[in-house]
Amino acid sequence: MTKSNGVVTLAAALMGAVLLLETTMNIAAAAPPTGIRNVVLVHGAFADGSGWESVAKILERDGYTVSVAQPPETSYAEDQKYTKAAIDAMGGPVVLVGHSYGGSIISEAGNDPNVAALVYIAAFALDEGDSCASIEQARPQASKAFKADSNGNWWIEREHFAADFAADVPPAESHYMAISQVPISTDAFTHKVTSPAWKTKPTWYMVATADRSINPDQERMMAKRANAKTVEVNASHVAYMSHPKETAKLIEEAASSTHTSTSSQ
Repeated sequence: MTKSNGVVTLAAALMGAVLLLETTMNIAAAAPPTGIRNVVLVHGAFADGSGWESVAKILERDGYTVSVAQPPETSYAEDQKYTKAAIDAMGGPVVLVGHSYGGSIISEAGNDPNVAALVYIAAFALDEGDSCASIEQARPQASKAFKADSNGNWWIEREHFAADFAADVPPAESHYMAISQVPISTDAFTHKVTSPAWKTKPTWYMVATADRSINPDQERMMAKRANAKTVEVNASHVAYMSHPKETAKLIEEAASSTHTSTSSQ
């Protein structure tokens, strides 16, 4: 073999090794995460599922299958129905995530056998006999802009919506949220939880330290009694919107830390 042929052969071998390494890295990057691979996201009062978009995109990019439930906030029973339907549709174990009133929903819906872990984002992690109303009354939130109408629905006054609910998202976005807000029924707001799932399921919690819709001290109290693995972010009530990376990271921690006998689909 001539020297030139040897150089060509060596170069070809090196090129092949590089291609093999790149292929291996690409496969590793595309590989699904270990642990639980399904995530169900549940919105809270005055909002709909669209606020989860940034979090959902991060989770999907990282290999998770995501469902955004759309409970209508018309009654606690209806909200349970829509959330449980989203859980069932995943066809396997899920991490169930709730924001705000969504925490009340997942506290009961989380008893579904396919729910492997719970994640609360500035949410009502209610104990037996608690309602969202009782938590707010025990240590009131900063906002005074929550008002009931004659139909038994609760709204946030538009002029205070940005400051009291979504102070750290772009003004155009918070304005649209204000004019498209989904009112919560008195039934949903005052319903008392009877069997909180966090007593039997591993739980994570994100405290929003600048929250004006739920008192941050109440969030810390609920996280502590749920024995939740807790993080704090300097965020308004919609921490999942202003801090989507941190929110997704917490959800992924719950997913990767939780294993069940049915976690492989």
